Amino acid sequence: MPLARCHGEAVLDARFRVEAADFQVEELPAFTPSGEGEHLLLEIEKTGMNTAFVAGLLARWAGVAPMAVSYAGMKDRHAVTRQRFSVHLPKRQAPPLDTLPSEGLRVLASDWHARKLQRGALAGNRFMLVLREVNGDRIAIEARLQQMQHDGVANYFGEQRFGHDGGNLDAARALFAGRRFGREQRSILLSAARSALFNAVLHARVQDGTWNIGVDGDVWMLAGSRSVFGPEPLNAALHERLQTHDIHPVGPLWGRGELRQGEPAAAQMRATLAGSEAIRAGLERAGLNLEYRALRLLASNMDWQWLDAATLRLSFALPPGAYATAVLYALGDCRA
Repeated sequence: MPLARCHGEAVLDARFRVEAADFQVEELPAFTPSGEGEHLLLEIEKTGMNTAFVAGLLARWAGVAPMAVSYAGMKDRHAVTRQRFSVHLPKRQAPPLDTLPSEGLRVLASDWHARKLQRGALAGNRFMLVLREVNGDRIAIEARLQQMQHDGVANYFGEQRFGHDGGNLDAARALFAGRRFGREQRSILLSAARSALFNAVLHARVQDGTWNIGVDGDVWMLAGSRSVFGPEPLNAALHERLQTHDIHPVGPLWGRGELRQGEPAAAQMRATLAGSEAIRAGLERAGLNLEYRALRLLASNMDWQWLDAATLRLSFALPPGAYATAVLYALGDCRA
């Protein structure tokens, strides 16, 4: 079943990723290199390669084990992306950078750092997307873009989280039924299961119009952080903070622990997740702890430009863990 759109029906259909340069992503760094240490920090621009493939290239280039190469986040293959990698070199010896394979890969900067690059160690991502063969009423498209810019969009996990034809979720059910998977694949499947439950909760909140205004019993996340508080009565002060985008209502990333939501938010969540007992139990047995994710996503520095009557270029920045495809989904049907 398609997910509910937060601002109403699609106002366009279009193609994206027609060319690699139509989908550009730049990591926003969370820190400045220390200039010393055992970890070579590389900022790399790659085209037509996924993150794991480049990590493998770096390991072979440096003559180190794959686990010695780290990165902050996964980036798409069918795109031009700029991201950081770290290579652990205890003797501070690395082959010349010009011996790296150069087709589709370019080193933009290098420096030494005292610690390896941790997953999630980025301030966010900046996107530049080109939509081609745009079909829709231009006035309606402009109005939707302005609404998204002002009110944000539903913070759905993107389709890529669930694999080809949603196969990761079926595999997650097999995992919970006892099938064995490798550690990396297991992590992917657990994430897919958690994401599916979150999307279901958000879908229900979009349907009833409360994804961005909250209900009594909600738990809240402070903008720009993972800090949560509540539940608290939905009063004028909370409404004001919602309006100014200081806080967002949250949904669960399932795991062990008691839900913090009060009534009626908790009742709605229980109704939405009825029938998912096996998935929830599997996530708890896997040792994951209950966490929260904001239901609302705000794109910063959002801008757009018509390159011609049927070509639209969008640019915006998103916090870590957010999906550009969630922004596109609020706009319309965009197919690769």
